[in-house]
Amino acid sequence: MTAIDLKREPRLHYRATTTPALVTLPPRPFLMVDGEGDPNTTPAYREAVETLYPLAYALRAAVKEATGDAYTVMPLEGLWWADDMSRFSVDAKDEWRWTLMISLPDAVEHVDAAEVTSRAVAAKQPPAGDRVRLERYDEGDAAQVLHRGPFATEPATIERLHAFVEAEGRALGGLHHEIYLSDLRRTAPEKLRTLIRQPVAPR
Repeated sequence: MTAIDLKREPRLHYRATTTPALVTLPPRPFLMVDGEGDPNTTPAYREAVETLYPLAYALRAAVKEATGDAYTVMPLEGLWWADDMSRFSVDAKDEWRWTLMISLPDAVEHVDAAEVTSRAVAAKQPPAGDRVRLERYDEGDAAQVLHRGPFATEPATIERLHAFVEAEGRALGGLHHEIYLSDLRRTAPEKLRTLIRQPVAPR
């Protein structure tokens, strides 16, 4: 049996330091749920989380049954934006749009992932089952940095990341991306570890 843990594969960059760095990400399959609104208050956010994890574990079980390989279910990730990016700030969370997602290994290609998720939705009836999808996401070139501490202090880290992108002669491109390396349910805010990623483009 092969044990697959994407967090331990450096080329996939699920590890970062507090020093910004440029990375190139390969295309990967993801489970995704789209939503909008303040993640602290909108039921859609909680429903998305409560849907993604059961389906991720259903896929894991199907892959293990089909191939004998086991893999670690990856942490929650989020893409964040607003229709009017000038309104994308902590003061306008009600106008945020987002995609919550969980990365999958290429081993899911050994099963009919769409059928597995469809059966799991029918059996488990997760609250956002009608909104979940499988998609291959290709992020490409990006800059990333590790943020330590509560989400409220992220703006300073994001500003530092954007300054790094400019200093490298690149432009911001794509969607603000966060990977939640800590268990949000069990970790004190001051101990949270969040990988913040910003796709880049030629200037």
